[in-house]
Amino acid sequence: MSSDSSRRRWLKYSAAVGGLLTGCTPNTNQPPGQEEDVVNLLGRVVSKYGERSPDQKITRLPGTNKHLEASSSLTPLAQTMGIITPSALHFERHHAGIPTLQEAGYELLLHGLVAEPLTFTLNDLRSFPSASQINFVECSGNSGREWSAKVSADVQTGFGLASCSEWTGVKLSSLLQEAGLKPAGKWVIAEGADACRMHRSIPIDKALKDILVAYGQNGEALRPEQGYPLRLIVPGWEGNVCVKWLRQLKVTAEPLASREETSKYTDMMPNGKARQYTFDMEAKSVITAPSGGQRILKRGYVEITGLAWTGKGRIDAVEITTDSGKSWQRAKLQEPRLANAFTRFRFDWMWDGLATQIASRAVDETGYVQPSRDSLLAVRGANSHYHFNGIKVWQVGAEGSVTHVEA
Repeated sequence: MSSDSSRRRWLKYSAAVGGLLTGCTPNTNQPPGQEEDVVNLLGRVVSKYGERSPDQKITRLPGTNKHLEASSSLTPLAQTMGIITPSALHFERHHAGIPTLQEAGYELLLHGLVAEPLTFTLNDLRSFPSASQINFVECSGNSGREWSAKVSADVQTGFGLASCSEWTGVKLSSLLQEAGLKPAGKWVIAEGADACRMHRSIPIDKALKDILVAYGQNGEALRPEQGYPLRLIVPGWEGNVCVKWLRQLKVTAEPLASREETSKYTDMMPNGKARQYTFDMEAKSVITAPSGGQRILKRGYVEITGLAWTGKGRIDAVEITTDSGKSWQRAKLQEPRLANAFTRFRFDWMWDGLATQIASRAVDETGYVQPSRDSLLAVRGANSHYHFNGIKVWQVGAEGSVTHVEA
């Protein structure tokens, strides 16, 4: 190809691009509310940190505790997509407020029944092989009001103390190996740097299995309300053991039996005794759409969708009823299905416009089937506040309204 021909082609290309750029000029005469020429207007410039579109009003719901430092905020699960909860929407549960901490000067102490007590800076921890894993975190009090007849009216108020993120950090087993775990060490006491010095006892078998000392969440550093600069992620176990603002790990021969392990985070049984150290979160699911507070606009095709999770590994199946429990059908599960993580399920439903009840029940890889509320109460009684995982039922009205079903 001759140089003249190449030059002519380049000039034509430049003119075309120039025409496009000429069309993308600020239009100062655009009347308010007129959007016909919006594609021809130059948009905002690049920013240092991305923000949600102003018309997206999705937010956490603050807890009702009058002492806000010892309260919570709830994830709007019915408005999230997929299985990952955005860091800014991950639920909060604090016992003494959010401490203001910085990476500079921050150290993690590991001591007790180890050959060599050690302290780790953040840079020290980053020098170990890193690991990332997608895990849910669920407060054991999630869905606690479902124990009573006054059940939750929507997904956020009933199930919002659960979220799922990708966590990054270093395996706790690597730190224990570095310090030289002694045979007598059977428990690890984790303590936070918040004002109440939140602490929990963790069996050594779990500590050596899959616990992560996390410094990252969803591709960036932990948010302050999620434990910055360090927290524990204990896959599949109640959220309270995932100690935030982690400052100290002490290896011991016995559990601590602290306030959080005796008067709190225990399950009162019908015989007056309490279950203690009930760490695992059992299989659970909830339909997020259509769900309480929403409306089905017209009869015909409706996609039922929701989330399922278990602390016992992976979700193997989710079954859906659209006829008030008379029959159950398998939902489609979004892949990949990960251990101790949210699983998104979907079900195609042709709604006939008649009133009915819909619900989901999860089955995990151990064969455990999510129980009905009545069967759960028959075994556990109604004295507990923790570890409710009964089936959640939604009432669909003939006009399309979706409401909760009072027990």
